[in-house]
Amino acid sequence: MHAPRIQLGVNIDHIATLRQARGTRYPDPVQAALLAEEAGADGITVHLREDRRHIQERDVRLLAETLNTRMNLEMAVTEAMIRLAEEIRPAHVCLVPEKREELTTEGGLDVVGGFEAVQAACRRLAAAGCEVSLFIDPDPAQIEAAVRAGAPVIELHTGAYAEAVGQAARDEHARIAAAAEMALELGLTVNAGHGLHYHNVEAIAAIGGIHELNIGHAIIARALFVGLKEAVAEMKRLVIAGQEAGLLAALEEHDHDHDHEHG
Repeated sequence: MHAPRIQLGVNIDHIATLRQARGTRYPDPVQAALLAEEAGADGITVHLREDRRHIQERDVRLLAETLNTRMNLEMAVTEAMIRLAEEIRPAHVCLVPEKREELTTEGGLDVVGGFEAVQAACRRLAAAGCEVSLFIDPDPAQIEAAVRAGAPVIELHTGAYAEAVGQAARDEHARIAAAAEMALELGLTVNAGHGLHYHNVEAIAAIGGIHELNIGHAIIARALFVGLKEAVAEMKRLVIAGQEAGLLAALEEHDHDHDHEHG
């Protein structure tokens, strides 16, 4: 059973959070991005927020000129952000919901409720050469709306899974797996992320068809103790191990079903 190797996108927002806390020039998110790439990151994710609480427009422009992999620009569906993306033309753009008062992104984008604006943004960004992803909850209605809006990629919001424990976590995992299966059948590329860390990532990586996981906070936090390159490398190993375990389980299930049919 052959499958493309799962990708790891490293979010470096919180390098910029530390810089902005003192208003210094360090630590530099661009330097962090290059170290992450050296350690095996397949792409670099940044969220340019309306309030500029961490990543700044200057960071985005420098990253667009220096990355060896690709930039995934997370942004709200606003005219100002769409115009910036049309100018910079990042390889990937992920449309996300955004509220000024939130600590971090809360829930997925409501594609159903804001369909016309999302569809228009998808068209403009695609015309600029950007691959567009929609950050959505693992909900069938949102997945169907993403297809209708013309987005080729979705990123499933894993926050509820990350916060749950016990049976609730297993239920959320099943919900994500079902959403991924549905999206793949509809022809979408499926990414996932939010709240994933070193103790819960393998189960998500094991879900069949997941193309990429985007992880930031856990990696930056781990880097305080082991260094950024090692923190990225550790996460990359776990992500690949999770995918391999999922593929092995799927192969064993296939063999079992095949043997049962012949038996």
